[in-house]
Amino acid sequence: MTNPHGTSRSPRPFGRTLCAMVTPFTGAGALDLDGARRLAAHLVAQGCDGLVLNGTTGESPTTTDAEKAELIGAVRAAVGERVSLVAGVGTADTLHTVDLTLAAEKAGADGVLVVSPYYSRPPQDALEAHFLQVAEASGLPVMLYDIPGRTGTRIEPETLVRLAAHPRIVAVKDCSYDFLGTQKVLARTDLAYYAGCDEHILALYAVGAAGCVSTVANVVPSRVAAILNAFDAGDAARATELQLRAMPLIEAMTAAGLPGTVTSKALLTALGLPAGPPRAPLRPAGREAADGLRAVYEELAAG
Repeated sequence: MTNPHGTSRSPRPFGRTLCAMVTPFTGAGALDLDGARRLAAHLVAQGCDGLVLNGTTGESPTTTDAEKAELIGAVRAAVGERVSLVAGVGTADTLHTVDLTLAAEKAGADGVLVVSPYYSRPPQDALEAHFLQVAEASGLPVMLYDIPGRTGTRIEPETLVRLAAHPRIVAVKDCSYDFLGTQKVLARTDLAYYAGCDEHILALYAVGAAGCVSTVANVVPSRVAAILNAFDAGDAARATELQLRAMPLIEAMTAAGLPGTVTSKALLTALGLPAGPPRAPLRPAGREAADGLRAVYEELAAG
């Protein structure tokens, strides 16, 4: 596929079904690299062809730079070259983001996920310069992360169109909640869009997205993959059925008051998979919340 600027790119540069993987910790709160290897292998075996490490769900604000690099190396050793590894490197500091990008490249990542600098709320020209500096810093392809609800700053559609001219800015994780703006960028560029909100997986895929970066895939990876499989097979009705059937779990995990990190770790623990507790300021789900999550999960699993 060739964009208006003449650059040939893959329509799925990082795969199709990506999981925003949690970062497993030990009971004492240390990085659990063995758990990370086991969880990554499980997710891949269940249908994920890409993993996003050190993202929001991976608790990037509370892991050290050294831990981030160790996690990438451990997961790469566990899954080999079978899947894409995208490393979250976004911070509120451009130079720190560049440093993390270089470290991710050295550790074996296939690409980087770069969120808008948060809290400082840079204007669009500064935001554009930030992303370009990161893209120029390494040879890795870049997935921009548009999530204004957390960062306070939208990557405006016109900014995305301009950024698409850079040969290493190839994708967007879309949590903008602006379906019109997203379609405008899809129509004018060949940026590969990935639904970052699980309730939008099918809707965004139907208008040309490359796939998803799913939080819910931590606990139901095969069901997330099945939505996209059905659509690819030409069975839109089945894809719709699967998306709607997953909605109670999507709501419980991402829209019911607790962060996706907390709900994912609660369910993974209940399922006997590596997770451990979240790091402060996040706290583990209480008994009532954990039981409610388990009930919703079991209802989906039984269906």
